[in-house]
Amino acid sequence: MASKNIDRRLITILLIVFVQIVGMGLILPILPLYTQRQFNMSPEAISLLIASFFIAQFIAGPFLGRLSDKYGRLPILIISQIGTAISFAMLGLAESVTMLFIARIFDGITGGNIIVAQAYVTDITPSDRRAKSLGLIFAAFGVGFSIGPAMGGILSAMFGPKIPFFLAALVALSTVFLTWFTLDETLSPEQREINRTFKKAGLTPSQVMKNSMLVLVLLIAFSGQLLMGMIQSTFALYGEAVLFVEYSPEMVNLGVGLLLAVLGLSQLFVQMLLLQPMLDRFGEAKLVIIGILIRSVGLFIFAIATMIWVGTLAAILFPIGIGLMMPPLQSLATHSVADELRGGVLGIYQSTLSLAIIFGTSLGGVIFAFGPTLPFWVGGGLGILITFPAIMLWQKTENYQQAHVN
Repeated sequence: MASKNIDRRLITILLIVFVQIVGMGLILPILPLYTQRQFNMSPEAISLLIASFFIAQFIAGPFLGRLSDKYGRLPILIISQIGTAISFAMLGLAESVTMLFIARIFDGITGGNIIVAQAYVTDITPSDRRAKSLGLIFAAFGVGFSIGPAMGGILSAMFGPKIPFFLAALVALSTVFLTWFTLDETLSPEQREINRTFKKAGLTPSQVMKNSMLVLVLLIAFSGQLLMGMIQSTFALYGEAVLFVEYSPEMVNLGVGLLLAVLGLSQLFVQMLLLQPMLDRFGEAKLVIIGILIRSVGLFIFAIATMIWVGTLAAILFPIGIGLMMPPLQSLATHSVADELRGGVLGIYQSTLSLAIIFGTSLGGVIFAFGPTLPFWVGGGLGILITFPAIMLWQKTENYQQAHVN
């Protein structure tokens, strides 16, 4: 896709996602260690804190997606961005565990930023280029994720653990102005009215269950994100206990941040250079299988790593698998419903991911308590298991395409 052919709105939404992820990345490497050191929270309690965000997002996600279908993408996007900025500031000002939980829950309730950004991209992108455009969101995610954690680790090491939270709030607030001044609404008043009154193939639980293609997509997404939750809630603790065990707390913060930056750069490499050729060669459904297997290899390497360079190798392979798996899986979700329900199905998709992370983060601390590498062994094994529904999805997609060609 030549740069001159890229929609200006797509460039803007990618910039917004990038800035948003930089803000999120600023606090990611330090939140578990910050709560452990400043509030004496156990690994199990830290897991619940992280899970609280996703519990709130699980409840709110479908409503935010459908609200964006009915009333427009921009109002919901702006509300979500303001909520994120407020929640980051609350984390920096928190003086109790209760305030930490309130901040994370509030961010989850208003946290439709990525959902609505993805819906916006599907609005402005032809269906045959949807996986590529959604992949560019992952690329923006990768760039932001490579910069944010590194900045968070450096700032916390130099100025203390609270500074990244306040800077993240300012970064999140800046996306409000980007949205307000640079984006146009993608849904016309007529389209929003159609979406408000659209009844066909609604997204009630019973109707979702009748959509076999969507069920397989959600099952794979749930299983894959379950292991992500286990890793996400324990990764910083794993870094302190295994890879950086002999380092000072400040150097642990920096080391974890830099390792997360490697993950982000690998994600960028996949989306910018690898995804489209792989999509052309294998197609969306088969690429999901390939991504699952590569991600599992990365997790197994994390499980056996005792040296930083081995962990770095895993930090390269793991996001490559994610980058090959998630954009085509998400694209398949949008193809499984009518266009009028794109925002709604992305909300359900995101809520499925949130539900998986709720269980994954809650389990992660418990599993970590038995051994710091155990979440990676469990995650890698689960990755192997979900190749079977992924193969079923590939077969169903092949049959569907052949039926429509014939």
